[in-house]
Amino acid sequence: MAWFLLLIAGIHEVGWAVGLKYSEGFTRLWPSVFTAGSMTLSIVFLGLALRSLPLGTAYAVWTGIGTIGTVIYGILYFSEPTETLRLICVALIVAGIVGLKLVSS
Repeated sequence: MAWFLLLIAGIHEVGWAVGLKYSEGFTRLWPSVFTAGSMTLSIVFLGLALRSLPLGTAYAVWTGIGTIGTVIYGILYFSEPTETLRLICVALIVAGIVGLKLVSS
């Protein structure tokens, strides 16, 4: 269950990172509200996951999910670059997350 909570926290991490872009420096009301809500939910779910997961593992996975999700969103919706080296680096983050999951309970 803790890993599922961490996944939800990571998804909200993506939500607030993307929301920052749409809020335009918190000058747009609804994107700003969405961003603040996603930030709050991300931290709440991370805190719940930390009840049973090691801090370093949970934090690394949480930020990794946020990073990967944000990169993918940027590629799909903001036409961000998809150079091979960039995608290899994202794959290394995925490998790190999988590795941490495999060695953690």
